[in-house]
Amino acid sequence: MTAASAPPERRTRAIRLGPRSWLALVLVSAVGVAGFGWPFLAPPESALNAHAQDAPWLFAGLLVLLVAVVAATISESGLGPKAVAMLGVLAATGAALRPLGAGTAGLEPMFFLMVLSGRVLGPGFGFTLGSVTMFASALLTGGVGPWLPFQMLAMGWFTMGAGLLPGPDRLRGRAEVVLLAVYGFLAAFAYGTVMNMAGWPFMSALASDIAFSPDASLATNLARFLAYCLATSLGWDLGRAAVTVVLTLTLGTPVLKALRRATRRAAFEAPVTFGAAPR
Repeated sequence: MTAASAPPERRTRAIRLGPRSWLALVLVSAVGVAGFGWPFLAPPESALNAHAQDAPWLFAGLLVLLVAVVAATISESGLGPKAVAMLGVLAATGAALRPLGAGTAGLEPMFFLMVLSGRVLGPGFGFTLGSVTMFASALLTGGVGPWLPFQMLAMGWFTMGAGLLPGPDRLRGRAEVVLLAVYGFLAAFAYGTVMNMAGWPFMSALASDIAFSPDASLATNLARFLAYCLATSLGWDLGRAAVTVVLTLTLGTPVLKALRRATRRAAFEAPVTFGAAPR
């Protein structure tokens, strides 16, 4: 059989999501959307706006519990010892990569690794990897605070999205690398935008005319939020997106091959058996 007529390679999933896992992901994502976007979802007369300074803390505490529930549910779907080992290696690598660019114009190479890992290992593993990596990196860099649950959920979405891209079994070569680079570019900006939503309400409305105002209309707050993004994070988001694209285009092919080779050798879907000890 020639290479041209060879059947497409079937992706080996480290975690196969069942109905309960998908339901948990949908529910926590819905709560996450509310947690990130409540300033735009709640009308000015809403009781939630009366507690604008408390709401971010409330959602932060709630997301900690929900992310933990999702991780536990996904684990029940088949997070075996091989997958745990792979998760530990990749999460540790991502956590070690994050401080390399911290504080330097958004140069964050960990996003490149998250994109490729989610692509190879699937959406279930991707969500778990993104959340665990962000948690581990926060412990490593001392970045633990009310923003951490939002970072964990956003990075989980970011990495899971790479696992949901089309053609996981058929698309290979330069076309796949370009697809991942485009996704990484767009998702890097999306990550920055949703994290701006999480931090924006913490600003005092009296401190700046770009801060969230509970009494303002939706259009006014949208204009304030856009100005906030342009003034505070555009450079970071552009740096993150550019680094992700450059690393994906230059290192994507060998890293994808290495990840796929590792998953084949790990044989995640084969049961682990223990033979009798030699005498």
